[in-house]
Amino acid sequence: MTLFNQINSLLLVLFLLVMSSLFYFQFTETSAFMSDQMESDLNNTSTSLGLMLKPHLETGDIATVETLVNVIFEGGFYKNVSLTWLADQKQQVWNNPVVIDGVPQWFINFGLFKGEIKETVITSGWLQLATLKIESNPAIAYRELWLIMNHMVLALVAIFLIATFLFRLRLKVILTPLDEVAAHAHNIAQRKFSEDLPLPKTTELKKVVGAVNAMSGQLKLVFKSLDEQVTILKNDKFFDDVSQLPNRQHLAGQMSSWLAEPGIGALLLTKFSWLDEIHHQLGYQVRDQSIKILSDNLLKNLPKSFIARISNNEFAFLIKNADDKQITSYLQLLIRLINQEILQAGCIPNSNFAIGLSERTADVTPPVLLAQADHALQKALLENKVSNWFQPHTEQEFSQEQWRIRLVDAINKNQFIFQWQVVKTMDNDRVMQREIYSRLQIDEKVTRANEFMPFVERLALGHEFDRCILEALIKTQMLTINKEPIAVNLTRDSIINSEFHRWLSQFLNKIADPHLIHFELPEAGVLNYLDQAIKLGEIIKNGGAQLGIDHYGQQLSSFEYLQLLTPYYVKLDLSLSSYQDEDKQDKLQNLELCRALINIAHGLDIKVVITGIEDDKHLQMVKILRIEGYQGYISAPVDI
Repeated sequence: MTLFNQINSLLLVLFLLVMSSLFYFQFTETSAFMSDQMESDLNNTSTSLGLMLKPHLETGDIATVETLVNVIFEGGFYKNVSLTWLADQKQQVWNNPVVIDGVPQWFINFGLFKGEIKETVITSGWLQLATLKIESNPAIAYRELWLIMNHMVLALVAIFLIATFLFRLRLKVILTPLDEVAAHAHNIAQRKFSEDLPLPKTTELKKVVGAVNAMSGQLKLVFKSLDEQVTILKNDKFFDDVSQLPNRQHLAGQMSSWLAEPGIGALLLTKFSWLDEIHHQLGYQVRDQSIKILSDNLLKNLPKSFIARISNNEFAFLIKNADDKQITSYLQLLIRLINQEILQAGCIPNSNFAIGLSERTADVTPPVLLAQADHALQKALLENKVSNWFQPHTEQEFSQEQWRIRLVDAINKNQFIFQWQVVKTMDNDRVMQREIYSRLQIDEKVTRANEFMPFVERLALGHEFDRCILEALIKTQMLTINKEPIAVNLTRDSIINSEFHRWLSQFLNKIADPHLIHFELPEAGVLNYLDQAIKLGEIIKNGGAQLGIDHYGQQLSSFEYLQLLTPYYVKLDLSLSSYQDEDKQDKLQNLELCRALINIAHGLDIKVVITGIEDDKHLQMVKILRIEGYQGYISAPVDI
């Protein structure tokens, strides 16, 4: 019950007690007054009637006596009047039936009034003439008391309603600061800090509001320090001081994360020997300025990619989700930009630099891909070429159009083979969720996700693929058989596809256990399509399912999207949680960055799952991070 209702209830009880007491005292006083009034009226009537009858009794004028009694009796105030002539014992009686109109029987049954009887002897000197006996009629007393109490109750009810309305109005004004405090506290929980609340006039509430303002200021500093800590650790560990580009370590983490997921693309390694000439001729300061200018131009003019400076004169370019045509276009643009910088430095174009390129293939590992690109670079330098493309021994099995035909057919026929990998809680190793992985059966051959998913993304079939996965979960009764939540990764295409949004809303409304489905959105897709991701997140949460973020921290950019999406959990990117035992210092720095990212999530009441846990030694190392769950090849995926 709210404080407002509690105070209202308390005051209502007190008001009813006061009203009940007032009603009780008024009722008893009025009934006593009516009884006294009846008795007094009976005495007065008996005395006055006796005096009026005396002369007529002396003369024996019966007609006049009857007339006088009838005048008084017909008023209805008396139930019974009897007159006994003592001379001959003749008795005259007048009766009125007791009829109480407009008064409920239950009220009469209280027996508040009884007929009063007054007997008087009329005398003339020492001679007794007659006996007059009068009995009062209680009907009038009941009727009057009932009318008085009715009017009083109506007045009390009117007073109560007016008083309640005025009190609620005033109480609402008084308690408005508490509503503002509640809203302010909710915003603080979402890391939305606004201006301090104005201090109310009420002394007690002034203390509460003042304390909340102070707390808000302190928490704002705490959250700001967390963001600053991430920025400092990020710049210190992952970025080059001169170019402000990512360094070799960051590149290694990004490659590990990229190659762990399905995808296509290439790695370019470049060697800029003309930077060494600038260093020898003009000094390191001019060289560093040239490096910064070059870096800014590359970031500004090249298509979206990951650019890193990995040594004094070597740069790396990680191109994700790009086919051969896009990679070739990227390479040509890169050569043109490099030549522009060489000309501005006063050097000869198409000289003193070389580029080695290696395209991603199935099952390639980061060291192998890096070695292939380096081999291509060394060959370009040896042959004095501008660029060299490493040619792998594997050939693409299908063309893009052939992939389209096969994927559409597999999706329509629902030719999925499922695996899942458990995510366990850190404290007691219970199953927190099971993440679904899918493979396709194409041409009677099982095709892994890292082979077909790049073409699903490239051909904009992601929303159809995700829809088919969800329908398959229901058809196979996976939610019924398994009581742990199931995590489903949504593609970027599903984030931006409004048709999929409408379908998903209807799908969640139809199924019986939507709370058992956890939808995971990739962080890169969320950052690129934030508005659509927020809309999709609302559909997921309104439908009763849970929202998660995959690859949390991969971009190492602003984390304001967490406040807007408010996911149930996040999964740390593999580049942050990968096991690096060979360098203790790098491992400690990695843990510190993970800790800062985890603190940001916990500050928003978001659960954190760490990925890439390889063995028990790795698990023990990350337990100090106070995370809720872990996932990795310590519990490898299994067939369903």
